Parts: sequence; C-alpha cells; structure tokens
Amino acid sequence: MKDSVIKHPNCPLCFPEQEDSITQLASLRIIFANEPHYPCFVRVVWNAHIRELSDLSPMERSLLMDVVYIVERCMRSILAPYKINHASFGNKLAHLHWHIIPRWEEDAHWPNPVWGLQQREGLGHSAEKKAALGAAIQSAVLSRVSADS
Repeated sequence: MKDSVIKHPNCPLCFPEQEDSITQLASLRIIFANEPHYPCFVRVVWNAHIRELSDLSPMERSLLMDVVYIVERCMRSILAPYKINHASFGNKLAHLHWHIIPRWEEDAHWPNPVWGLQQREGLGHSAEKKAALGAAIQSAVLSRVSADS
C-alpha cells in the first residue's frame, strides 16, 4: 500500500495536530469529533491514508473493528444512549475512519441523521461525562492492545 505512507495535503485526517485526542495507537487514533450538539461523538481514524476497509489486512481490520466495538461499549456504559449510530463514509474525505455517535430521542436532530435538519435545541453533555467517556475508552483500548502483546 504505497498510498498509505503518503500524507495527502488536502486531507485533514492526515494532519491530526488540531484533533481532540482520546488515545493514539501506532495504527489508529480515537478522537472526539467536537460536532456542535454532540460533544461525545467519537471518530476512530486509521492513521495511514487508505480509502477502504478492504485495504486492511485481516489483523488490522480486527483491531479497527474491536476498537469501534470498545467505543460503543463505553458509550453505552457511561452515557446510556437510546441508540448508537455507526458510519464509515468518506466521499469527500477518502481516508478510512468510523463515526460512533450516541443518540437520544431528545437530541438536536432526532430522528434525522446528525448532519440532517435540526429539530430542536437538543441535549448537551457535561464536560464530566465527556471526560469519563474519554478515560473509559482509553483504558479499554489500551487493555485490549496490551492483551495482544
């Protein structure tokens, strides 16, 4: 995957300096997306610039999906959302990443996607909940990685 080692100048995911980082591994990083109305929206970003899940080896794919699962499990435990949305798209930003978004029937866009038409002011989450979520994700991910070592 020669393309994977090249940083693409127009890809913000290739230059993570300004991200709100939860934790960083050699292969991937976990960040808060900091989307308006959704402070606990998390992205899992594969560090190498690749476009598709099928570009990963089976071991890499397993790590990525395990981390997506861990993020969901932590969200359910800490935030108790009504639903969790998962998405991996990148038509404009062709750099493999997953969106993991906790949803509530009272949130700003429900029942629309978070990028859809806003329905109401919606709920926010405290800085304490966001910090607890970040700490739980970091601990669980690092435990998973050290278990493989």
